[in-house]
Amino acid sequence: MAMTNLFILIAMIVMGFYFGRIAERRHYSSLSSREKAFRELQVLTIRRPPPIYREHQSNLVSGSTVVSVDFFKVFIAGFKNIIGGRLTTYESLLERARREAILRMQQHALHLGAAMIINARFETSRVAGNASQGIGSVEILVYGTALSLKNAEPPIPDK
Repeated sequence: MAMTNLFILIAMIVMGFYFGRIAERRHYSSLSSREKAFRELQVLTIRRPPPIYREHQSNLVSGSTVVSVDFFKVFIAGFKNIIGGRLTTYESLLERARREAILRMQQHALHLGAAMIINARFETSRVAGNASQGIGSVEILVYGTALSLKNAEPPIPDK
């Protein structure tokens, strides 16, 4: 019975590594192509609009995403907790979630005809079905103020 459990654990780790790596690569590829499409729509953390936007329309825009951790990353992070050190397995998860949330906010802003987003802010939260299992997934919310010049054409990304 113990040998069967060990085999199942090893199989889950290998499958988590393999399928998690495939999903992560696909997501990074999708992020890169979509970021190129939205490169004209600036996202800034400044609080006040640039002088060109003195006469502007503004709207609150947001984007959020929830990204799950694969079994391999949970296993490696558990091991790292024992010996200490950076949890690099979670860093890529957070990076992908932040980039995805920004893209969703940019899409929302373009839908409203915005040319720029200012005062961008992030909120991060842990989502776990069972608190004793640790991080199951992470939610990232990004929000900001979308600015549109009055009577201006919005920059539409190429698809």
